[in-house]
Amino acid sequence: MSDWPSEIRLSKDRRTLHVTFESGESHALPAELLRVESPSAEVQGHGPTQKQTVPGKREVEILKVEPVGHYAVRLTFDDMHDTGIYGWDYLRELGRDGEAKLQAYLDELAAKGLSRERARRG
Repeated sequence: MSDWPSEIRLSKDRRTLHVTFESGESHALPAELLRVESPSAEVQGHGPTQKQTVPGKREVEILKVEPVGHYAVRLTFDDMHDTGIYGWDYLRELGRDGEAKLQAYLDELAAKGLSRERARRG
């Protein structure tokens, strides 16, 4: 088992989750990354070929960070998505691989003709 977070803190603008582990490793995780890489079935599907590309999340904010037992947190976003359970190892993975995951997401958006911006209501 890996070390546990010693601190989980949401930035004042609600767009970055700061996670520091007992080992001293720390990561600043953008809300957009956390939302589009949510471990929920809604985003990940039930297999690798079912993963969804979620557009329009550049400005997404985290409304709540709630503990789930001693192993994870549940995040509620301002688009009301709240079904992802973020375990400690997954938060560490997003911290370590976040830039590559974000670039892969941007490439997927471009390939599908989608945008990071929220659709404007007219």
